[in-house]
Amino acid sequence: MAMRKSRILRKIREGKVATSIKLNMADPRVAEIAAMCGFDCIWIDLEHVPNDYNAVENIVRAAKNFDTDVITRVSRGSYSDYIRPLEADSTGIMVPHLMSLEEAKKVVYYTKFHPIGRRPIDGGNADGEYCMLPVDDYLREANEERLVIVQIEDPEPLAELEEICALPGIDMIFFGPADFSQGLGIPGKMGDERVLKTRELVAKTARKYGKIAGTVGGKANQDQLISLGYQFINLGSDVRALSGYFSDIVASCTDKAAK
Repeated sequence: MAMRKSRILRKIREGKVATSIKLNMADPRVAEIAAMCGFDCIWIDLEHVPNDYNAVENIVRAAKNFDTDVITRVSRGSYSDYIRPLEADSTGIMVPHLMSLEEAKKVVYYTKFHPIGRRPIDGGNADGEYCMLPVDDYLREANEERLVIVQIEDPEPLAELEEICALPGIDMIFFGPADFSQGLGIPGKMGDERVLKTRELVAKTARKYGKIAGTVGGKANQDQLISLGYQFINLGSDVRALSGYFSDIVASCTDKAAK
């Protein structure tokens, strides 16, 4: 018995780009549809969205049926907030608003097992095959096949970006342009030159140290992001898909007279 291998890592190790879709909905059927459509990863959220760990578990189960990864953006808090999604067999966690190298070191300490960190050991959950995965295999495979992602979405950590990207145990550096624009005092202006230059810098520095570069994008700019060195791109969300679809229907029917 072995831990399920990451589809994201498999694609990137093959020199390909991995795609994801962000889900705000907690219904695992939405995740199942996204997985059936062929996304490599489903990104779910405990930072902004009032989901719970039961939702995480059910979404992971739905996604695994189609060999689709799940990344859970965690709530910032205790080490338990970081490791519980991993124990539910999320393929990785995303830590929002990383502010310093010292903070990155703490993230690694609590989310990677020996010899990289000191993540508390259980093994009795889905990621450890409910104690059916030998402990040595569990620790090794979790370090190799589960992702620790940190988000650069503020100006403050840029002074230590090189050191953060060089840190063992961090697997992906993810640039968040929306909050970064707010940190610059220009909220929502993601086309500003300073945002675009930072987006380029994050990808370049992550790749320099052998880390995965991730960000958000869409069909219109995915080729540009790939040319900058991004290997993991979130291409949309369930709420935008539904609101766009519903709005189109209403717009096509509003005020039409019955014949």
